[in-house]
Amino acid sequence: NLVLCSKGIPQTLAAFGLESFLDEAGCKLVFYLHRVARGVSLSTTCLLSGFQAIKLCPSISRWMEVLIRSPKWIVFSCFLCWVLHFMVNIPIAMYVAGPTNSKNMSMVFVYRYCSTHHSGILFSINAVIYTFMDGMCLALMLCTSISMVLVLQRHKHRVQHIRSSRLSPRTSHETRATHTILILVSMFVSFHALAAILSYLITQLQNLSQWLRNIAVLVASGFPT
Repeated sequence: NLVLCSKGIPQTLAAFGLESFLDEAGCKLVFYLHRVARGVSLSTTCLLSGFQAIKLCPSISRWMEVLIRSPKWIVFSCFLCWVLHFMVNIPIAMYVAGPTNSKNMSMVFVYRYCSTHHSGILFSINAVIYTFMDGMCLALMLCTSISMVLVLQRHKHRVQHIRSSRLSPRTSHETRATHTILILVSMFVSFHALAAILSYLITQLQNLSQWLRNIAVLVASGFPT
């Protein structure tokens, strides 16, 4: 909800022609909240997938199984995600400014309602950090989802002889769960990967079309929606 509200509402207002409705403080707050919410959404989805994979995996150690069954550890992990992204995204405020009418400033990208300055070695370092964190989340999501699918398929084959005597044509629980996992991970990886590519293009291309920015916002809002 925070991802959708922090970027979707301002972008929708700008798309309908309303410009300069935020001052510099408002722009910094909106961009900061969007980055924090996006990172937390990414991380907690991966955490959920990881907890599910640990519960399904029969070879996991006993102490880890006991650990994840406690709701306190799940809440604590989500809390750490919030703290981490609150701290990591602090530099966002340095690159965001209020709306500007200047078209000759170097490395300035106007979002109609705000402008961002993408320059300097610090921005490059932060970009590498953000890319690394997103890549880690995507890789973790892929690994945990693949492991869950493999465990479910092995269990399905193990109990196949029991179900073969039944005449029920219903799809097995393992098959339905596998389909759900595959749909989730496909949407997760495709939306975030495409959003990352579009974000990179926005920071690199000059004289960028406003339509491409709108598409980038739409894609970034796809998975939360």
